[in-house]
Amino acid sequence: MITTLIFDLDGTLMNTLDDLHDSVSYALKEAGLKPNDKQDTRRFLGNGIRNLINKSVMYSNPDADEALKERVFSTFRAYYVAHSMDKTAPYKGINEVLEKCKNKGFFTAIVSNKLDLAVKDLHKAFFGDTIDVAIGEKPAIKRKPAPDMINEAIQQLSLLHGTEIHKSECIYIGDSEVDLQTAKNSAIPCIAVSWGFRDKDYLIEQGAETIIDKPDELFEHL
Repeated sequence: MITTLIFDLDGTLMNTLDDLHDSVSYALKEAGLKPNDKQDTRRFLGNGIRNLINKSVMYSNPDADEALKERVFSTFRAYYVAHSMDKTAPYKGINEVLEKCKNKGFFTAIVSNKLDLAVKDLHKAFFGDTIDVAIGEKPAIKRKPAPDMINEAIQQLSLLHGTEIHKSECIYIGDSEVDLQTAKNSAIPCIAVSWGFRDKDYLIEQGAETIIDKPDELFEHL
């Protein structure tokens, strides 16, 4: 019996691309680099902001050194924390699905490679009434695709609800190859979504077995 739904954030629950791209562009410009296209930012997403910045800098300037990458990262981080909700919003149909999950009694969590502060801010602003816990990237926990965030979410949910949650009760929902690998490393099933930062054909190539095209299709697989 499935009791617990663990969601990725960017590209799964929320369309964060515009704010992330604007922040990357700002940081690149501040360092004297030419900004990349939005589609470049999209394909660089999924494995944490450090990876996003490293790829963005190297794509703009293949000769960039570590000092330049660090400068861009610091500028990006400060700017994004201040602008993470300028254009970001849940995908159409997400709020209705989450409300239905709550009414059905599912335990819910967010696990994201986004900065923990930004994850918690977005959780509070958009999902505070429908998702139980939210975990982002921080030094004390390995980021996805390591299973640590999933394990932490299960532990927090177990404490919050006063019951021991087993992985056999859990499903993970995400939009990228990182999410597919995270679920595999965590030994739980994955439902991939096609509306996020990776195309459906790519998800199939990466081994996705279950893909949904609309949020309310989630309940067909629970």
